[in-house]
Amino acid sequence: MSRLPALALLCGALLSGGAVWAQDSARLGKWGVDLTSLDPAVKAGDNFFLHVNGGYLKTAEIPPDRSSMGSFQELQIQSEQRLKSIVDDLAKPDAQRASRLTDEARKLRDLYDSFTDTAAIEARGLKPVEQDLRYLAGLKSLDDVARAMASVKLATMSIYNIGIGIDDKNPDNYSVNLGQSGLGMPDRDYYLSGDAAIAKTREAYRTYLSDMLTLAGLPDAAARADRILALETEIAKVSWTRADRRDADKIYNPMPASQLKTLAPDFPWDAFLGETHIPFKTSAGHERYVIVAENTAFGPLAAVFKNTPVSTWRDYLTVHYLRTFSAYLPKRFDDLVFSFYGTQLSGRTQQLDRGTRGVHLLDRTMGEALGKLYVARYFPPDSKAKMDVLVANLLKAFEQDLHTLDWMGPATREKALEKIRNFTPKIGYPSKWRDYTALEIRRGDLVGNVQRAAVFEWNRDVSRINQPVDRLEWGMTPSTINAYYNPSLNEIVFPAGILQAPFFDPKADDAVNYGAIGAVIGHEISHGFDDQGSKYDAKGVFQDWWTKEDRANFDARTAILVQQYNAYEPLPGLHVNGQNTLGENIADTAGLAIARKAYHLSLGGKSAPVLDGYTGDQRLYLSFGQVWRTKMRDSAIRTQTLSNEHTVAEFRVIGPTRNQDEWYTAFDVQPGQKYYLDPKDRVRLW
Repeated sequence: MSRLPALALLCGALLSGGAVWAQDSARLGKWGVDLTSLDPAVKAGDNFFLHVNGGYLKTAEIPPDRSSMGSFQELQIQSEQRLKSIVDDLAKPDAQRASRLTDEARKLRDLYDSFTDTAAIEARGLKPVEQDLRYLAGLKSLDDVARAMASVKLATMSIYNIGIGIDDKNPDNYSVNLGQSGLGMPDRDYYLSGDAAIAKTREAYRTYLSDMLTLAGLPDAAARADRILALETEIAKVSWTRADRRDADKIYNPMPASQLKTLAPDFPWDAFLGETHIPFKTSAGHERYVIVAENTAFGPLAAVFKNTPVSTWRDYLTVHYLRTFSAYLPKRFDDLVFSFYGTQLSGRTQQLDRGTRGVHLLDRTMGEALGKLYVARYFPPDSKAKMDVLVANLLKAFEQDLHTLDWMGPATREKALEKIRNFTPKIGYPSKWRDYTALEIRRGDLVGNVQRAAVFEWNRDVSRINQPVDRLEWGMTPSTINAYYNPSLNEIVFPAGILQAPFFDPKADDAVNYGAIGAVIGHEISHGFDDQGSKYDAKGVFQDWWTKEDRANFDARTAILVQQYNAYEPLPGLHVNGQNTLGENIADTAGLAIARKAYHLSLGGKSAPVLDGYTGDQRLYLSFGQVWRTKMRDSAIRTQTLSNEHTVAEFRVIGPTRNQDEWYTAFDVQPGQKYYLDPKDRVRLW
């Protein structure tokens, strides 16, 4: 994560100054931390996550329609309520007048209404998808199956993903990217693990498949489900592990498109690629290259494809098609999909209300049209200005820190400094909004609207494949409660949705803001220097710019981090995979360290004020722990641990803090306490 430069006066004005806030003006507590959430009975060194959040966890309740509750989820709910308010206002009589409602706004409202009109959805039954289902039922050859897999309109499942991305080694150019796919459950381990809980999930999936085939009116549903599960198990066996899939060196395999026939000769590539309508000749008339990710899996996947009867593929595609469109079909389909993906995998017992799901649909399909209205109402210009300055200062602080690293030599340091100086921050919302003029939305045609939206996005990507990369484009919508780093563009992006308390509160104490949004910003900056992001240079080019000695020093430190996280046990018998989560763990650890350094730089040589008996460092670490305040269902913990690159919240607090010397001092953490680390075992990166 990131840190700040010497910004005493600037941060004082920006973050309302260490002791210069009015009592009770911060959103949480008097100065930004909810002290009632603490559990003083738990020592910081025994479990800092519980020390900070134990009081909250004792009383917090997870709503039946959520898999967790905490800081992120609370902001998510607030964002949903705001978006619903915006959409509701579009239906008011004054807004409905032609002179008042823009074309974009009308499309938003029409799409929302088509989704929330459940009576009409029930009345139509399967009629909106009958043609597609007949098409899938009529597939006669493997060529037909490949075409169906590539269909943007059908949006079913394929053993290969294909998309338009950015060429890692030529980031000014778009690329055609291909990767492994084909699984209905979150990860290959769900098919291959002997763990009892996973085996139970596998049986629930088998039941789900059978029930879906029954709803589709197909006979012998149980036998068909067995064949689909067996097929997906074969796909899982030849698929790469998550650890290999996140290794940038392994997943960059460019080749002429024609070479796919040599790489995976058992797959009908002409049929598959032809359905995408991607021009496989460049503007100069040369054969287009594609970038293959899991290259050694492609041949075995093609063999599975060839050796599977078309009849099984028909059932497989039909099940996954119905899953894709279940939310737009009668309730029995929607409920069935939720029973597995919502309840079995996430522990939720109730669907989100239809209106909330409606704004999720708008966010996915017309997110920037909706986001434009969101920022106009909820993200004032002064908030953006404050964040612009704060992020700039954190980047400067990171630059200062690079000068002090004892494990990085001069040659690597020089290029690292060049990289940090070329970071592009994007704050709040895009400087150029997406144009939805060509997107056709019809009232009363929900399935058609969703399909046209998917084709609209795909055609947009394909149409610009020979153009320079649009560096102004965003990968998240403004209302999103998240942030990201894009290595190919060397950019850090912070949507408006996350730029509010408890992450950022202009009325809170400075230490609190540095521990919260400062650590978030630092986290994203640090992704540019994690085990994979560090393989991209200042211009976003994927190439090795480290000396061998410095890379070895870095890898030795991160290997210790892997071992630490491997030992964490979110549920009895379920361990974190430290290699799969390494990039995020590096960013968490580095980001917090940099946030603290930035806070002290902002003090301009003065001592931090003590507030209600808490030092500046204590407030910073408490704020960091508060950001990750989360209560999760066990099934959601299991799913995240097995299939996500992020460690669950508890260890996103414990892991980074126990590697910081200053945390030990702040909370008097002593040997013998559970998470005490000997100084020689602490990982210090930045």
